[in-house]
Amino acid sequence: MKRAGCMLLAVAPVATVAVFLLTPGHDDGKGGSHSASASHRSDADAKAAKTAAEKKADDDAIADLPPGLAAPAKKELAQQIVASAENSTLDWRGQYGYIEDIDDGQGYTAGIIGFCTGTHDLLTLVERYTKAHPDNGLARYLPALRKVDGTDSHEGLDPGFTAAWKKEATDPAFRAAQNSERDRVYFDPAVRLAKLDGLGTLGQFIYYDAMVLHGPGTGPSGFYGLREAAIAEADTPSQGGKEKEYLDIFLDVRRKAMKAKKPDRDTTRIDTAQRSWLYDGNLTLKTPLVWKVYGETYRVP
Repeated sequence: MKRAGCMLLAVAPVATVAVFLLTPGHDDGKGGSHSASASHRSDADAKAAKTAAEKKADDDAIADLPPGLAAPAKKELAQQIVASAENSTLDWRGQYGYIEDIDDGQGYTAGIIGFCTGTHDLLTLVERYTKAHPDNGLARYLPALRKVDGTDSHEGLDPGFTAAWKKEATDPAFRAAQNSERDRVYFDPAVRLAKLDGLGTLGQFIYYDAMVLHGPGTGPSGFYGLREAAIAEADTPSQGGKEKEYLDIFLDVRRKAMKAKKPDRDTTRIDTAQRSWLYDGNLTLKTPLVWKVYGETYRVP
């Protein structure tokens, strides 16, 4: 039976949670989650500072675990699966120059992980890239990106921003910056927390995909909020729960969140992909792998 009153911080190390509280990103459907308030930042910093020993203990525990989704071949597979849902292709490396407004209220969506002008992560990417490469072709748009952050506005970005993004995406340095930001904000924290929750490779991917789609927010539609809701119904494996049962409930919570804003929203990235692998018992995400998203079949040999 599920223990009553289980809180979000009961499993996740406070330092890890603090990272997310300080990291804005997408919420359900690429939006809605933005940077924490100053008071939240102060609380998070204080808590993180107090848990250095706990963080080290977590690091030591993770070091003793198999690489899981972080293994090069599995990480490559993860990017392909995400690209099938985000861009309807397995060629995730072909998406560095992708940019369009998909009318989801988050402005421009761009790059390999769907960075958005309305959800702060695209701004953060360009700021960090500009710090390392001051003369890049996107730097002149930073004032406009700061102004439209949190909105769907294109003010100051049109008509040249999309062309500048595509041109910059031909530079290996900008491609590397996209990879780095994807790992820093989404992949590494998701895999880390999944391992601490006692999840195998499939569970690690399920967390990663949720982090990408819903963003690292603590609200009801953000990744942490979804995880908290799942933990309220089932123990994680690290709490003594059953992995398949917990992941099934986590996917239920995700699906409900996806449908909350748009009842007719397609949820095949869960229904005919992740859920299928879970029910097949493929907790290691072993290949060959076959799945469907938006009615299209994908195969990885």
